Amino acid sequence: MSVVTRFPPSPTGYLHVGSARTALFNWLYARHFNGKFILRIEDTDQARSSQDAVDVILAGMEWLGLDYDEGPYFQTQRFERYAEVVEQLIREGKAYHCYCSKERLENLRAEQMGNKQKPRYDGHCRDRVVAAPAGVSPVVRFRTPLDGAISVDDKVHGTITTRNQELDDLVIARSDGSPTYQLTVVVDDVDMGITHVIRGDDHINNTPRQLHILEALGAPRPIYAHVPMINGTDGKKLSKRHGAVSVLEFRDEGFLPDALLNYLARLGWAHGDQEIFSREELTEAFGLDALNKSAATFDTDKLLWLNQQYIQHAPASQLVGFAAPYFSSANIDLDDGPAIGAAVEAQRTRAKTLVELADQSRMFYGETILDLDAAKKYLRPVVGPALMAIRDKFAMVEDWSGGSLQEIVEQIAAEYDFKMGKVAQPLRVAITGSAASPSIDVTLELVGKMRTLTRLDAALSFISEREVS
Repeated sequence: MSVVTRFPPSPTGYLHVGSARTALFNWLYARHFNGKFILRIEDTDQARSSQDAVDVILAGMEWLGLDYDEGPYFQTQRFERYAEVVEQLIREGKAYHCYCSKERLENLRAEQMGNKQKPRYDGHCRDRVVAAPAGVSPVVRFRTPLDGAISVDDKVHGTITTRNQELDDLVIARSDGSPTYQLTVVVDDVDMGITHVIRGDDHINNTPRQLHILEALGAPRPIYAHVPMINGTDGKKLSKRHGAVSVLEFRDEGFLPDALLNYLARLGWAHGDQEIFSREELTEAFGLDALNKSAATFDTDKLLWLNQQYIQHAPASQLVGFAAPYFSSANIDLDDGPAIGAAVEAQRTRAKTLVELADQSRMFYGETILDLDAAKKYLRPVVGPALMAIRDKFAMVEDWSGGSLQEIVEQIAAEYDFKMGKVAQPLRVAITGSAASPSIDVTLELVGKMRTLTRLDAALSFISEREVS
């Protein structure tokens, strides 16, 4: 059997991390077995669906690198097919027209709830023999078996059995003829040859209804795996209050796509104690047998740690490609400083996100803003002479390289009987504006000769003004 999986988002909002994880699991399973991964846009809720949401979904999939073999298919383009199936079910006595008014259904629901019963359709039109009321557009209901039970062998939760008496005759076509979710998802899965349905466990209650429709169509069952939901660190359902939850928000905040995929894969799935996976390793290792039943916890701090690992170990050219847009967004003029590759290499071990990496690299370009707290702490009159001596030595340097510059700093520190840190730290503040930067040799080389001299002059002026005051 060739594996065929699908990812069927509804274009009613952004692509959130829960949906992205579902897409990832389906993608990994299909790739693991050299199968097929299909993208299907479930846009039958036309009032809430939008092209903007479709664009966001497609952009998120592209950024994550979750390529699909077929699609995107749109359910709104398949209404004729759904209508054919509805007519088939009516013709075979497996569905029927229901003429119950909204008022009757609301009264029925109120009565059932008043009697502490589960609200469900009572089958009033199931065996209707009287003539249909004039001028009423009926819905179409599926004829659910009245007795017995239906079971599914779920790959995560084991055997799940539902008594048919707990189900009612669900609507499969609205009064305007448009199909409902429970019908369209089954017809699509059958027509597209879906072999494995991997989705969130909030769909468990939909499964028995869909199985009944599958049986009514004489279609084979796919294999089901309902994965746990994702909660915040407070144990509640993941939402905006837990931080950025849209895939594209993570992109904008400077996360690498492979880092996010790696993190999402570990939410509800495990492979021994391994934490960091390449995309190839995930594809090789992924299987349904290692999915967990319990809800996963989304921890932003852990994601930041993982992203930092990816930034530190990504191939240089790849990292530069990812980082470049963030330099542009930070309005850093790359023509007024070192090559971006040198800046990225200098900062990659110090940044948790690409936004941080770009912001921390600002010290190498244009002008810098002096951190007054750092300046007051380190730019004191006692180090003024040493900084002046360094400035004079730097002015005569022709080979502006980190190694030779550090030798000068060490030499001046020894001459003034200072430990290296007592000179290097004030120098760092003078040329970067802050007390944090890469090693002093790397920092000096990337800041460049003219910019270093200019900034040292400004720092020496700051020290002189302190002496006067």
